[in-house]
Amino acid sequence: MADIKYYDVIQKPVVTEKAMTLSTGMEDGSKRKYTFLVHPDATKVMIRDAVEKMFDGVKVAKVNTMNCEGKNKRRGRTTGKTAATKKAIVELTKDSKDIELFSSL
Repeated sequence: MADIKYYDVIQKPVVTEKAMTLSTGMEDGSKRKYTFLVHPDATKVMIRDAVEKMFDGVKVAKVNTMNCEGKNKRRGRTTGKTAATKKAIVELTKDSKDIELFSSL
């Protein structure tokens, strides 16, 4: 496994309707879950450390990860796969600050 720095762990935030309902708390009332695309080799501990270092005043309570396999695609006779990704759903503690990146959307 390559040496992954904390700024390489989080690639980009996921801005979908389902991810935004998790962050605004409409679904379960918690308002503490944020979704990110992360490096495929990143562990839960690495993701927690990266979120706490990148965003000031944020404390992570729990990290859930999911590996998303690439889809099969065809173009004529040629077949291939899209890239596999990894998503992380980060839940913050109650005394933590919100992530400002999601509040502006």
